[in-house]
Amino acid sequence: MLRIHLFEFEDQKWFPRFLRDYGTDFLQFLSNKTKMYKPIVPLLEKGLKASGTNQIIDLGSGGGGGLIWLRSALKKKIEDLQIILTDFYPNITAFKHTLKQSENFDFIKTPIDARKLPKNLTGLRTLFLVFHHFKPDDAKQILQNAVDSKKGIAIFEGQERSLKSLLAMFFSPLSVLFVTPFIKPFKTGRLLFTYIIPIVPLFVWWDGMVSSMRTYSVKEMHDLVDQLNNKDSFNWEMGKLKSGPGAILYLLGTYKNEK
Repeated sequence: MLRIHLFEFEDQKWFPRFLRDYGTDFLQFLSNKTKMYKPIVPLLEKGLKASGTNQIIDLGSGGGGGLIWLRSALKKKIEDLQIILTDFYPNITAFKHTLKQSENFDFIKTPIDARKLPKNLTGLRTLFLVFHHFKPDDAKQILQNAVDSKKGIAIFEGQERSLKSLLAMFFSPLSVLFVTPFIKPFKTGRLLFTYIIPIVPLFVWWDGMVSSMRTYSVKEMHDLVDQLNNKDSFNWEMGKLKSGPGAILYLLGTYKNEK
């Protein structure tokens, strides 16, 4: 299936921040409740140890993704794990709520561009359900910046370009309608724009369908890595893991001489 880079509403600067936040809150809730990232725990542990760090710099954090559950799983092996949440459009309310629910989290209030991180942000870089937002040149820039900075990077996508994935996204509005009353913190606006004026389920439906069409295949991730300067200074691992009825595509890159 050909990769098609259509627009997503949440990428648009004009799209209202509160609606974008409702969408990322939904993804955060679903990720934690379904434990969709359970199969990648060994990969994250491997990436942290290979990078010689106990800190994750999460890029494009949205509403926090499944990191609350992931931290509870990882702390069994890495007790002093620290997670820094960042985003180009920071969902501050969700970030603060994450801090209340789990310790050892922090966040950055200002926009952070995944293509060029400030040098003071050190740790294993992670991108959950984010990489597909970037066109090939920008995606390559994210990887090149990690290589140039000699910092490990781990990328995970919970959808792929397949009929099965598209069907799951097609019915995503039903999930939005079902789980919205259980999403915290409670917001009247979330109910209004889900049930009365159903913008949230509609934009989640569109963005979900487009996300599937945008997602890089394992082969395409290999091709991006092959174009990097000094790519041989990193160890690279790419593949697909089963997660419930779906799959998680992943890329893990770690600097060979990191201690």
